[in-house]
Amino acid sequence: MRYTLMHISDLHAGPPFNRSIADQVARQAHELQPDLLVISGDLVQRAMITSQWRTILAYLESLPQPQLIVPGNHDVPLYNPLARIFLPLGRYRRFISQNLTPVFTRPGLAVVGGCTAHGLTMDGGHLNRGQQTAMERAFAHFSPDNCKVAVLHHHVVDPPGSKGRRRIVNADATIDMFDRCGVELLLCGHIHVSYIGNTLDVRPDLRQGTIICQCGTTTSRRGKGRERGKNSFNIVEIEQRAIRISQHLYLEDAGRFAPVAEHVFPRRAAGVYELPRDQRVMEADQKL
Repeated sequence: MRYTLMHISDLHAGPPFNRSIADQVARQAHELQPDLLVISGDLVQRAMITSQWRTILAYLESLPQPQLIVPGNHDVPLYNPLARIFLPLGRYRRFISQNLTPVFTRPGLAVVGGCTAHGLTMDGGHLNRGQQTAMERAFAHFSPDNCKVAVLHHHVVDPPGSKGRRRIVNADATIDMFDRCGVELLLCGHIHVSYIGNTLDVRPDLRQGTIICQCGTTTSRRGKGRERGKNSFNIVEIEQRAIRISQHLYLEDAGRFAPVAEHVFPRRAAGVYELPRDQRVMEADQKL
């Protein structure tokens, strides 16, 4: 078993959208031809501006299929209080999908998205009880030998560079649910800074823990902290015994996104706790 996921996030169609960077992302996505393209929220800058939805819809159509998409807080109206309360994801449902808990499956792989963006959240998010239940039920359909991957917009752990950006308010309950369901990997975004870690970093009491793969902003000019003004995406390779994550950053001198860090994790859910050295090193032809 081997699957390739390309993880992009925080596209922000509108004034921050960098078209030349977006075109390069599309070119490299078609070069890679991933088994799944994951987009973890903030598709537009302002949810009430229809032209931004049309821009991002056209852009998504230029990218490879299949795609799994979840909404972010920018996909909820900011300045229209009535829309925020009564139709917070009306434009997202109209242009992207009615389904807020998307599921993608292949033999040995289950990817489940959840919605942390709501009308009462401005910057931070919340995986409400209904969404927690929906994700838990979705994961319950798959046996423990499947690699289970969750996708959210907001983060559950405060990584370096996240000062001032709030994680979801019920982060501990969400982390517990992931651990209970045997979720091996979480793909998320929101803070415009890349980060690779594990929920065990903050919750050593967990049974197994969940690998965190956080993406910076892929196509906007709003990189934060150490990625100020920079763009990034992640490539995830899921194998029988290991999960390999390659963090890609756009490098001006290369004129393309290139790998700047690589991480290899034994698949504890598959009973693997240590990998031989030759399996911990990524071969050059595995990189984008």
